[in-house]
Amino acid sequence: MRVKTHERIHQVNRRQLLLGTTAAGLSATLGPFLGSPAAANPKKGGVLRMAIAGLPTTGSLDPALDDGETAPFIFGTLRNNLTEILGDGRLVGELSEDWEASADASEWTFNLRKGVEFHNGKSLEAEDVLASINHHRGEDTKSSAKAYFESVETVKADGKNRVVIKLNSGNADFPFLLADYHMSIMPSKDGVPDWQSGVGTGPYVLEQYEAGVRGIGNRFENYWKEGHGNFDRVEIIAANDVSARTNALMTEQADAIDNPDFKTLDLLSRNPNIRITELPSTQHYMFAMHSDVKPFDDNHVRLAMKHAINREEIVEKVFQGHATVGNDIPITPANRYHNAGLPQREFDLDKARHHLKQAGLSGLDVSLSVAETVWAGCVDTAVLFKETAAKAGINIRVVQEPSDGYWSNVWLIKPFSAVIWNGRPTEDQMFTTAYAKGAAWNDTHFDDDKFNQLLVAARAELDEDKRRVMYYDMQEIVWEKGGSLVPAYGNVAFLTNKKIGLPEKISAVSRLDGYKAADRWWLEG
Repeated sequence: MRVKTHERIHQVNRRQLLLGTTAAGLSATLGPFLGSPAAANPKKGGVLRMAIAGLPTTGSLDPALDDGETAPFIFGTLRNNLTEILGDGRLVGELSEDWEASADASEWTFNLRKGVEFHNGKSLEAEDVLASINHHRGEDTKSSAKAYFESVETVKADGKNRVVIKLNSGNADFPFLLADYHMSIMPSKDGVPDWQSGVGTGPYVLEQYEAGVRGIGNRFENYWKEGHGNFDRVEIIAANDVSARTNALMTEQADAIDNPDFKTLDLLSRNPNIRITELPSTQHYMFAMHSDVKPFDDNHVRLAMKHAINREEIVEKVFQGHATVGNDIPITPANRYHNAGLPQREFDLDKARHHLKQAGLSGLDVSLSVAETVWAGCVDTAVLFKETAAKAGINIRVVQEPSDGYWSNVWLIKPFSAVIWNGRPTEDQMFTTAYAKGAAWNDTHFDDDKFNQLLVAARAELDEDKRRVMYYDMQEIVWEKGGSLVPAYGNVAFLTNKKIGLPEKISAVSRLDGYKAADRWWLEG
């Protein structure tokens, strides 16, 4: 039995996810693809210019190497995925029309949409999906998403329009992984994905890509999604400085910007030509300590650092209330299995001194690497941390690193650094990406045997209640032992001029409508 993604569904449960279905209350007028913008007739034409933060000069059109900064161009403009997360959080098929799973969720079968065309005229077939997925697998892959596919045993075609993926253990959330921005589908060329050309099935055809500068795409006339890909042209411009981004919007050199300075939102809200969109999300701001590097290899040192930061002050002064107090776990209140029962870690100088003493220290000197491109107010956050920590005998030297190259030269390399995580739609995906032993993006070098065992067990568990207990336990382990110092859980915010039309539901999975702005938005006038 298989349930098609375009059928009306009245309740979401685990069985429906396994069968490739969607959520309740869908209108039959939405057509065969359920991701259409909530507008009767989105207008075609015009140019969308987005000035965004963090476009690295080391960027690439290879989705395996995408660190999330080039995703709005690679993922949301040039290419599509097998699945897609909509603005209301529902998972639907994108290039996959529907899917089904074995009873233990260890074998997944995806049926591809027919009639989908790549920019070069090639029809989408199973061979393209195989090449794109295998690009992230194997010993030699350099993919940041390699950890997602450690459990994949085989990826095979069953005809031209059907793909069967066999896992070595069950994964109830596997379709969510295929919606990740790394997992865009590219045309196969001799069994290898052609990422160099930028060819995809997405709404725009590559005209120009200059790493760290700009990406330009023109509308693909044969795009398969009705009501999507509405602009004639999309330009994504690198603007690492938040003031430069804001000025570009105010002077109409840009139509949309991301990562605004929260200090300026009240003032900007008075501008009649600017629209502010802000949503609670899985995003979290973090200072990552390498837990296997001195002095952070002593958990008492890590705990001292966590008690020496005043989160309430940071939320109030840096984020102007546009965030909530963090609690040193990467699972936010926006996640399904967020453990709200964990005690809130408080600013407590006596506890900070106590843990230093337990570590055999009377004081501590550390360097913290930051850059304003990480998040607007990152440097201010570090300075406030420095001021409070000093009262506990912890001397933090704030090192302001160059914005350009931060993600390739500092993050994952320096033992104490700032990082912003967009979060992930599922707990398994977040933990697998950044906390599993050996994960490429394990930026705290976290390694705990019990945690790793629970991670595997929870992934295959179909009982919701049992699964919740496991994820709660994993969060508690990270809270007690991890190198993640999380001062705040962030809202996702972006600014547009009011000529830009937006869907009724905006995705908070990641910035700029889940990186799908170019696909989902349109020009009003």
